[in-house]
Amino acid sequence: MSSQHRFIRCIRGAAMALALAGSAATAHAGNTSGSVAVTSDYLFRGVSQTGRKPALQGGVTWTADNGTYAGAWGSSIGWLSDADPGVSSQVELDGFLGYSGAFGDSGVGYDVGANYYWYPGDYPAGFNSPNTLELYAGVTWKILGAKYCHSTTDLFGVPGSKGSGDLDVTANWEFTPGWTLDAGVGRQWVKRNRDLDYGYWKLGVTRRFGSGFSVAASYNDTDLNGLDDAFVLSLSRAF
Repeated sequence: MSSQHRFIRCIRGAAMALALAGSAATAHAGNTSGSVAVTSDYLFRGVSQTGRKPALQGGVTWTADNGTYAGAWGSSIGWLSDADPGVSSQVELDGFLGYSGAFGDSGVGYDVGANYYWYPGDYPAGFNSPNTLELYAGVTWKILGAKYCHSTTDLFGVPGSKGSGDLDVTANWEFTPGWTLDAGVGRQWVKRNRDLDYGYWKLGVTRRFGSGFSVAASYNDTDLNGLDDAFVLSLSRAF
């Protein structure tokens, strides 16, 4: 089975499970949203997860009226099998649960939750699991946002890295209807592996259409030695 077919099957299963859980758990009003996308490169914190190759992505989120939300998101990947040919994993599946709201009438929003990154597949003996659980907390104000993530497991398979953290600050400015300027800067700290710490940043633009389609282009770079900058183009459809 190809990685694309495996990814689509996993996303369908996650979406069905989330929909069933939402309908069974509550009869209260809520909202379900989702998206699918194809991108020229899947970057996570400035680092390619697909070896500079395209990726297919999709996700679904259920949000209750009280601000509680749960969802699943997935993408095709290649970094694990690139690192070790004995690894079969070609898919990343994330499950998340959180709560968002606002501090009164201040205009400041907050978001707290947990995100589990799962990489299903076969691994050779002695391979440290890349599966990672992160807790996160973020705030937003007008066009600005800041978010901190803290790993409660080893970070994506790096031995002894439990307790690693990441902080990113973003700005998303809709300078004219349908057009958004996207900027961000972040820092990843890897516990007990200071030589793996690095910074990353991006600058891009997104064009949104009334049909739910969006096209985004961005320039991305890091301060990691030997890692080139990247230009990423993506097409997505929200539903």
